[in-house]
Amino acid sequence: MTGPTPDRPDPVSPADRPDPTHTTPPGDAGPAGDAGPTGSAGPPKDAGPAVAPTGRRSGLRNPEAAVRGLGAGTLGLEALVLLLAIQPIRVVGGHFGGAAIAATVALAVAAVLLAGLMRRRWAWSAGTVLQGLLLLAGLLHWSLFGLGVIFALVWAYALHVRRVILG
Repeated sequence: MTGPTPDRPDPVSPADRPDPTHTTPPGDAGPAGDAGPTGSAGPPKDAGPAVAPTGRRSGLRNPEAAVRGLGAGTLGLEALVLLLAIQPIRVVGGHFGGAAIAATVALAVAAVLLAGLMRRRWAWSAGTVLQGLLLLAGLLHWSLFGLGVIFALVWAYALHVRRVILG
């Protein structure tokens, strides 16, 4: 269907439609001064009210929520990887003692808690500290240091995106 139906009103009101009795001569560009390729006048450039810039730096409807989601997703993924890495590290990586397992579980729990607290301004700093603690856990096992480097880089990128979007 292309036209209005009784259950769907016409989106353009009759007052907004051009007057069919008014025609522009073929060579006249009209008040806008810009004739199209066929010689007919196009819509005027100042057809609507001027829209002031809103000051937003991105096209996101809610940039703060988007950035919080990025941080929470990053920390959630980190917690999942830490928990899932325990068994393969124990099997392949050699001696992975109780202290290393406890540190890994504690870091995963801290990451989940911080993911839930991303509304707080300090949570971003705490997330950065968490990355440092994961790097320090590398003293307990070399694979934790490897995961720490990877997630520190991911966290640094999340901080960069936050700075670009929020300013």
